[in-house]
This record gives sequence, structure tokens and C-alpha cells, in this order.
Amino acid sequence: MSQPTASARVKTYQRTAVAMLLFTGAVNYIDRVALSIANPLVRADLHLSIGEMGVLLSVFLWTYAFCQLPVGALIDRFGPRWLLGIGVIIWSVAQAAVGGVSTMTQFVWTRVFLGIGESPQFPLGARVVRNWFNVSDRGTPTGIFNSASTLGPAIAPPLLTVMMLGLGWRMMFVVIGVVGILVGLVWFVVYRDPKDRDLNAEEMRYLLEGDDGTAGQPVSLAEWRSLFGFRTTWGMIFGNFGSGYMIWLYAAWLPGYLEIQRHMTIAHTGFVAAIPYVAGFIGSLFGGWFCDKLMAAGFSPINSRKLPIVIGMIGMATFTVLAALIPSNTIAVGCITVSMFLGNMAGATIWALAVVAAPGKGVGSLGGMQNFGGFLGGALAPMITGFIVEITHSFVPALILAGVVGVGSALIYLIVVQRPVDLREGSAGNAYAMR
Repeated sequence: MSQPTASARVKTYQRTAVAMLLFTGAVNYIDRVALSIANPLVRADLHLSIGEMGVLLSVFLWTYAFCQLPVGALIDRFGPRWLLGIGVIIWSVAQAAVGGVSTMTQFVWTRVFLGIGESPQFPLGARVVRNWFNVSDRGTPTGIFNSASTLGPAIAPPLLTVMMLGLGWRMMFVVIGVVGILVGLVWFVVYRDPKDRDLNAEEMRYLLEGDDGTAGQPVSLAEWRSLFGFRTTWGMIFGNFGSGYMIWLYAAWLPGYLEIQRHMTIAHTGFVAAIPYVAGFIGSLFGGWFCDKLMAAGFSPINSRKLPIVIGMIGMATFTVLAALIPSNTIAVGCITVSMFLGNMAGATIWALAVVAAPGKGVGSLGGMQNFGGFLGGALAPMITGFIVEITHSFVPALILAGVVGVGSALIYLIVVQRPVDLREGSAGNAYAMR
């Protein structure tokens, strides 16, 4: 039987779904990095130390990380349409509320609800790709939706800096919150799963051929718990820890690093900080394309993902350390730019790994577990970096630490993640599952 291909109608649905994921994801990241852009003005108005700002930057990430565990199972049970539509509105209301905060405690609560609302976005993206694409075609759309994680931060520095300097940091948060509410309504109106479309037998064959036959089935609580019995799950959790740590060191502190360590003005930083994220956007697209090419060349689904992940994470770690040690601002920004390209090449492939490593019914669950590990690293990075800078008055030790963490996590992906998760093996006992 020949390899099935997507019909013109399915391709239209695919393009719409991926475009909406890219759009909502870009808004998601603009909102989550807004505090990094407003960092110096918020610190001045609320009289916060650098260490306190590190804690505030981490609140969102801790909330987001721990929400990844239940939200993956919720996506697999209730589907992407409701989870993301409601999530966008929750995070946007929280973002708009920042305009009225007067204490750090109030600010902390807005960051908590931002983390809760944003938590479905990327595990849900993996589920949408699994729902709408054949197993041989999932790398590229995964790279596209994951590129939102760099498209948003690339747009945010110049856009939000101009808005902040023109309207004030409080009104900046209100405006992007209102925009987010409108985006959530658009998602809810536009997106549908395959089961809600009138697809014919050939179209369904394209979507399902090569899968394990469980896609679309609800994941039970026992099956969700059993995912922790697989070494692949733990390899993905601890492997993504280092990726999240490095990515969020930059996402939380890049503008502050350029202002404090490299002595750039706020206006200058608003444009310079966008450059690495443009490279990251390209790297994310390249990562998705690259793993599809490796699979077409004969690599297994797992190995076609692991190779770009390991190369990207070790490369990002290397150029992060170089950026720390080089005195030239121009060369340091160049190193950070290469680092972001490689790190987001790995990041896109990390999500592509979740799509092929998980059973069909558990993509959201396993993707959420992997993202939990990434955001544990991400939550620690702003806080640890803030305290290191406060104690040493330098970002150099913080950047070197990030490089060490990144290399260690790359080796975990290389050594521990060997084969897809099969829930049937989990039910047979851990002697199989933990191989």
C-alpha cells in the first residue's frame, strides 16, 4: 500500500492549525517576556533589588512548570480547543491586571495566573500536530509552532520598548492583555480537531497510518501514572532541564544583562535584544526541517530527533560560555545569537521528540512531563542568575553555570532516551518499561 498523502482539504486544515499555533504562541511569549523588557522600570517603581526581581521573574516559571503535569493529561482528555481558548483568556486577564499592581505580592499573583493560563500552549501544540499530521510529516510543523518561542521574543523588545517608553510600563501590560483576550476568542472560533471535521476514509488513513492506533482515545489516570515508569520519560524530563535553564536565562535576563553587564541604554537594548531571537526563530524552523530530513534518510524517529537535540544543546552551551568570556559587546552579542539559533534548533526538536516518543493517546501527557523538566530548569535560571549577579556583581559565573548545565542535560538525552514509550509494556511491568 502506498504512503498516504494529505488531501487539499486536509492541507488547508493543517495550515490553519499551525498558523493559529504560531500566532497564539507568539502572543504567549510576548506576554511572558514583557516583565523582562520592563525590568529596570518595574524595579525602580516598586523598589526591588536585582535578587527580588530574579524571584519575581521565576514565579511564572514555577507555576508554569508544575502546571505541566496535570495540563498534559487535561489536553489528552478534553482536547486542544477548550484548553487553549480558556487558557489564553486567563493569562491575558492576568497580564492586564499588572497595570494596577502596587506591591510585589500583587505582582506575584498576576504571575501565578499568567503561568496557569499559559501552561497548555506547547503540550497542546504537540497534540495538534499529532492529530493533524502523519508520523512522517510531523517535524516541520513542530518546528513552525515551536518557533513562536523565538518569534514572540524577537518582536517583543522593539515593540514593547516603544510602547513602554510612550505609554508607561503599566499601560503596556494592559494593552497586551486586551490583545490576548481577542486572540483567545479567535482560536476558539477557528480551531477544530479531526473528529470535528467530516473527513473521508483516505484522509483518515493519512492521519492514522504508522501510528499506534490510540490517538483520540482518552488517557486514563493509571496510564498517565505509568508514564513515569519509563526511562525515556525520565530522560526527557531531565534532558529538557538544561534546555529550559539556558533558554530562560536569556528570556528572563537578556535585556538586563545588556544593560547591567554591557552598559547599553534601554532604547538600544530594545533592538539589540531582538537579534538573537530572530536567529532563534530560524533555528526552530531549521530544527523541525532537519529532523524530518534525517528520518527520510533512514534514521529512526527517536534518533532523528536526538541528533539535533544533542548538537544544539552542546552548541548553545559552548557559545554561552564564549559570550561570558569575550570583552567585545559586538562579538558577545554574536555568540548569543549563534547560541539562540542552536538552542532553538534543539528546542523545536525536543517537541518533535515528544510527538514520536509518546503513545498516540499520551502526546499531551508526555509532552507536559518533558516540559515540566524544562521549566524546572527555566524557573531556577532567573532566580539563581539574579542571586549570582547580586553577590558577584557579574553575569559571567551565571553564564558559565548555564553552559555546564546544558552539556550535562544533552548527555542525558544522548544516553537515556533510546526508544518510544509503549503503554502496553508499562502494563507488563517495570522490567520492560524501565529498560
